[in-house]
This record gives sequence, structure tokens and C-alpha cells, in this order.
Amino acid sequence: MVETHGLTHLNLAVRDAERSLAFYHAVFGMEAYWREGGTIHACTPGRADVVTFDAAAPRAGEAGGVVHFGFRLLRPEDIDAAVAEAERAGGTLLRRGEFAPGFPYAYVSDPDGYEVEIWYE
Repeated sequence: MVETHGLTHLNLAVRDAERSLAFYHAVFGMEAYWREGGTIHACTPGRADVVTFDAAAPRAGEAGGVVHFGFRLLRPEDIDAAVAEAERAGGTLLRRGEFAPGFPYAYVSDPDGYEVEIWYE
């Protein structure tokens, strides 16, 4: 076994990299740290994640076998605000509930149709 920092990077094929960054910035605070052509690399401040929005990649919005990816909340009481921000930023609430009492989740689609889980555990 090789130790890692865990999953830290996603590269998403998107129709409009700026629009995708605007969505993930509004909902999760992600900030661009590098741009090249139609590609924007962004990260969540203080975290070790990277999401690349790639407008040059084919098949924008197609799952390709990945059902969803998620962002874990720091506090369960933030679920309503996260859903509201996602909708305000152009996303759509798909479903929500609780895994168990006090452990909420919501699934939203981003502007390209990717399914994003917002959850607390």
C-alpha cells in the first residue's frame, strides 16, 4: 500500500469554464489558481482539492461511469444554505434527505449536468 493524501483532483469536461468556476465559487468558495486557454484549475481555500474545468475536453456533462462526486460540509446546519447557493448559481436540486438523524445530504446538478453531492458526516 502507498499512502496518499486521498482523492484530490477531478478534471471535468465543461461547456464554459468561466460559468463552471462561477458555480463552484458561489457554492463552495473555489478559486482559480491557474488558467490556460479554455482550462481553469481551481481549489477550495484551505483545502487540498483541485477541480479542473476543461472547456476543450469532449463530452461535457456526460458521466462516463462516474455517478457523482461530493463535497463534505463542516457543519450539518449548512445544508440549507448550500442548496440555496447551488440553486442561485444555476444548479438544480435533485434530491435530499438524511443518511441518519443529523447527517443531511443533498444532490444537485451543476450547470453542465454533473451530479454533485453535498453532505455531512
